[in-house]
Amino acid sequence: MSRDRYVDFLRAWAILLVVLGHWLITGLIRHPDGEITAPELLATVPWTQWLTLGFQIMPLFFLAGGHAAGGSWARARAAGGSAAGWVGQRAVRLLLPTAVYSGLVLLAVGVCSALGVDRATLALVGWAMAMQFWFLPVYLLLSALTPVLYSLRERWGLRVPVGMGVVGLGVGMLVAAGDASSRGPAVEAIGALNYLLVWGVVYQLGLCWRDGLLGGDGETAPRARGRAVAMAVGGGAGFALLVGPGPFPVSLILVTGEELSNTNPPSAAMLAWSLAQVGVALLVAPVVRRVLERARVRRAVRVLGAGSMALYLWHMLPVLVVAAAFYLTGLAPEPRYGSAGWWALRVPWLLVLGGVLVGVLRALRPVERALASVEVRVRPGAGIRGAAAWRMWAGLGVSVWALTYFAGHGFAYGGGFPVWPAAGLALGVVTLCAAFPRRDDGDGGTDGSDADGNDGGAEDQEAGRARRSGRARRGRGVPDEAVRLERSSAEREARR
Repeated sequence: MSRDRYVDFLRAWAILLVVLGHWLITGLIRHPDGEITAPELLATVPWTQWLTLGFQIMPLFFLAGGHAAGGSWARARAAGGSAAGWVGQRAVRLLLPTAVYSGLVLLAVGVCSALGVDRATLALVGWAMAMQFWFLPVYLLLSALTPVLYSLRERWGLRVPVGMGVVGLGVGMLVAAGDASSRGPAVEAIGALNYLLVWGVVYQLGLCWRDGLLGGDGETAPRARGRAVAMAVGGGAGFALLVGPGPFPVSLILVTGEELSNTNPPSAAMLAWSLAQVGVALLVAPVVRRVLERARVRRAVRVLGAGSMALYLWHMLPVLVVAAAFYLTGLAPEPRYGSAGWWALRVPWLLVLGGVLVGVLRALRPVERALASVEVRVRPGAGIRGAAAWRMWAGLGVSVWALTYFAGHGFAYGGGFPVWPAAGLALGVVTLCAAFPRRDDGDGGTDGSDADGNDGGAEDQEAGRARRSGRARRGRGVPDEAVRLERSSAEREARR
């Protein structure tokens, strides 16, 4: 199967809108006593909740993730790899940069706490630096379930996401049935299942899409196009009913003070909107694929895709830099919050944040290169079983617990240092990376696929084999020129 550049585009587009959305809704106010606060835009200016319909783009990320994971797992399984090995490799790829980011933020929290920084300020900053973390534990769990989900898809096809959607709809309506005071721990626990059910529906649709049940790489077949239209229209109509006469709010991002949320946990309305997004994404795929044939567009998508993890983790740091440089010093102009002047200043706000982020990403390049080198050395072997597999699952479980805590409480809940979650994340990542067979025998998204396992074409895979052959032959003393000639020959043959 040839590489689908449209999947890369969906992932890059999703990351870009997440960054812009977080920056757009973040507004700072400097009070006369020097205190800086960040009022919640969606609660202060209620009409902005409609903007979340465009910026809540994570369904596309789960769709692309499912598509990519399906190809990666199929290759690993065909090569004799184990589920534990495949899951472990993908978990290490996500958790290593996350651990470095978390470690640096926690170090800063510890230093600021020791220096006596105001606890409320520290809690606010700690929350801002972890606001994007809700995605990680959900994605890691869905990655861990991919071998099972893939087998279910092979047996029952589209009936799997349909069944998951029906259950998710029921859970969402159960949570919405009573008021906040009547929802006990049991209802909250059942509602939490929707993190896997709602996002799992979209992820499962990605698996189905990859295997041609929702259209292939070329023009969408009439039957698949009909399914896409049904999802787009049906999902949009369902969302309108659930938000209009129904009990759910319009905002697709958590708003403080609202009795119901569409994201915490994902609601029936979020499920409907996700289906609508998937339908639209499938319908516009042929047009976007033609645009992606342009070299400059492909290059831009490739750059965004290559830096997607760094963008995701570090995009709130520029907000702190700008706050210190312009708001603590009183240099920033401050029209009334939510006024026309305030919105006009959103443009330079976004541009300044973008410039700072570019500098941050450039500074992180040596760290990313070092992490890539470390990943190759510590990732589990593709075929691990037995005790090594159990260690992998244990490390993953502890890591997911720690990330779930940070997602819900931030890095400095109550202004204090989160000792146990920090220790849990460290222990989980070390357990994942330690005492595994180190063999370059896994799919792992290398040589034949991208960082998330999007299928590489024959040319990519032949070039990957040539690179591996070159490394091995250099180790045996074969001259570099011979290795280069062999690699060029393999790449020309792949292109033919």
